[in-house]
Amino acid sequence: QMCKSSPFGGAGRAAALTERGSDFSALGDAMSIFITLIAALIVFSAVIAIHEFGHFTVAKLCGIQVNEFSIGMGPVLWKKNHKGTQYSLRALPVGGFVALEGEESPESQQAEAAHTVQEQPAPETEASVQPTGVPLNEAPVWQRALVMVAGAAMNFVLGFVVLVVLIAAQNEPITSKTIYSIENDALCGQTGLQAGDKVLAVNGRRCFVANDILYELVRTRSYSADFTVLRDGQKVQLPGVQFDTWQDEQGETHMSIGFSVYGLEKTPSNVLREAGNSVLYYGRIVFTSLVDLVRGRESINNLSGPVGIVSAIGQAASYGWQDLLELLALITVNLGILNLLPFPALDGGKVVFLVIEGVTGHAVPEKLQSMLTLATFGLLFGLMLFATYNDILRLITGTV
Repeated sequence: QMCKSSPFGGAGRAAALTERGSDFSALGDAMSIFITLIAALIVFSAVIAIHEFGHFTVAKLCGIQVNEFSIGMGPVLWKKNHKGTQYSLRALPVGGFVALEGEESPESQQAEAAHTVQEQPAPETEASVQPTGVPLNEAPVWQRALVMVAGAAMNFVLGFVVLVVLIAAQNEPITSKTIYSIENDALCGQTGLQAGDKVLAVNGRRCFVANDILYELVRTRSYSADFTVLRDGQKVQLPGVQFDTWQDEQGETHMSIGFSVYGLEKTPSNVLREAGNSVLYYGRIVFTSLVDLVRGRESINNLSGPVGIVSAIGQAASYGWQDLLELLALITVNLGILNLLPFPALDGGKVVFLVIEGVTGHAVPEKLQSMLTLATFGLLFGLMLFATYNDILRLITGTV
């Protein structure tokens, strides 16, 4: 029996398969977007909530009245009053806030107003909702400064904890700063480095972890660097250590490191030490990047805003939980550093006002503080808009 076939049968099947492939592709894109959003919410919520928890904890320890501690923003989903503080869960899972009595922030003033106009509580619950602390502006200067610094400090603590988990979970040994071997005829060996050298600094900057060496070498523009090493128990200066270069197919020049380093056993002390040094490493990357931006070494067009950060989080999440946690550590240290900058709109700026008050005995006039804070907020908001524009442009052109 002969079988007849339609001349369009193959094309029809191909079209069906193409359509099904498009459906799978669309589903994959939707899943990728969903994972990115969930990962971004987790990262942002963890970083901001731990920051606010730092302010909350130190304020409580100093006896300062906390009107509200909220996880999330927007409409209240759940709240409970306990010992003079309202604990709330809000609809938008993007961080949180701490509302302190006597603070000038919008959240604090809103919570303070609500606390003032609320109805009289029943006798059996009166003790649980009455203020138990003093207003922030009546606390000693040193206590107020501690409250301001505590948020950034908790960001560093979160970064340290995350890095401990990452380092302990990795299969590879901890990378040391001691040179194990140098490749045959490598230029770095011919110009100073030797096996057994422990790298202490590159270009005058102390190396906390092995990645510091790579970071400083990437920043060099002449493919050479000044090294400080520990050799046979003596500190030795090695100026002008040179490195080999090679070119890729596009004609771009790259540096060849030319040496390898020892690995360290993952003992508890080594893990804790590496995590602490890694926090310092991340912190210096953030600070150095800001300095490079101000000095014009880095273009402001390379600045990323919220869109770029979300994109990076999604990319890290696609690689795995370890990459996502590593990015979380970088972001939380980043937030800690930025919040300590001496700008009026940030915690560091508030500390500057408190230092002035502590030295002179007189608080900076609130009107002046408000004007400076408002102006700084405007500048930061404009910078964020510019960075967001850069992010969107990079997404459109496919350079992210």
